This record gives sequence, C-alpha cells and structure tokens, in this order.
Amino acid sequence: MELQIHGNGSSVAVSEALFGRDFNEPLVHQAVVAYMAGGRSGTKAQKSRSEVRGGGIKPWRQKGSGRARAGSIRSPLWRGGARAFAAKPRNYTQKLNKKMYRAAMRSIFSELLRQGRLVLVEQFAVTEPKTKAFLTSLDGVATRNALIVTAEPSNALWLSARNVPHVDVTDVSGLDPVRLVGHEQVVMDVAALKQIEEWLA
Repeated sequence: MELQIHGNGSSVAVSEALFGRDFNEPLVHQAVVAYMAGGRSGTKAQKSRSEVRGGGIKPWRQKGSGRARAGSIRSPLWRGGARAFAAKPRNYTQKLNKKMYRAAMRSIFSELLRQGRLVLVEQFAVTEPKTKAFLTSLDGVATRNALIVTAEPSNALWLSARNVPHVDVTDVSGLDPVRLVGHEQVVMDVAALKQIEEWLA
C-alpha cells in the first residue's frame, strides 16, 4: 500500500494492517468515551446529614406544638440542610484492553485515509517561533483545523502553533483517539508515520 507525500509527488509504502482496516464504529466510540472518562477529575463532594455542622438537638418537642414532627434542622428537607444523596469523590476511569485500544487507533487511521483527511508530508519544520510563518506553511498543506503529528516537535513549532485556535501539535507518544477524531485533518511527517507503524502494525 502506498501513501502519497504532499508536495513532492513521491510515495511511501505503508502497512495494510494499519491503513487498510474496516471502520469499527462501536470500538472507536468505546475508546473515545474511555479516554474522555479518564480525564474527569471526579472530585465533586457534598455533605450528607451526618457531616453537616449543627442539628444535634431536636428543634421542638414531638407532640403538642401543632407543627410537623422534626428531628434536626439539618434534614435534607430544610433550607441549609444536608443533601439526601450526597455526591462523593469517585473514579470515572474505564478499563480498555491494550489490544482493543490499538485496534481502535488502527481503525481511526484507516478511516482518516479513506476520507482524505490524512496528509503526509516529508517534514513540517518551522525555523523560528512566528505564528504568521507557521500559518503560511499550514495553509499550503491543510485547513486551519488540523492536528500536526511530528516525530520530534521543535520548540519553534510548539510556540508558533500554541495561539492558533483549532490547531494542535503533538508527537507520536501524545496521540489519542479524541484529537484524531476531533480535527478535520491530520498532518503527519514521514518519521512520525514510521514510529506509528512500529507501534500499531
């Protein structure tokens, strides 16, 4: 299988196991949900009636006052009282086998190629940290809603792209299914492609 390199007309041989897979939508959805769930902090906390300060004494006697019986001013029914089902810190992470995660990534790359959203370049280099120069280079390759994947992102490239909305720069170790699916195009250099092949193929 051959992938065309943008700009110079040459091509690179790639693995059919990486870019020739059918799109497994349920598996990709599971990988995306698991990744996003893992990013949740889960630190929400509320107080139950045993944790709210005060309310230790019965506000009035049980019978004879004509009012409804009450045992604590910190009841969930009262203003300033506790929560009936108080939220507690929890872990939202979902288990996803390594084999399933890699299969989902292969499925995403295959679908990106089929849809024409994967752009292969020889090298995406920026000599100086200038956003204007970066956008000039990007406009010649892809849209301004793109994920740039390089083997070794330079500091100039990071600084040039960080203020551009809808544009992300990452190395291969920082790839995740959410960013791959969420951008209109994925721009990848040849060195990064080789690393991804070693990882997934």
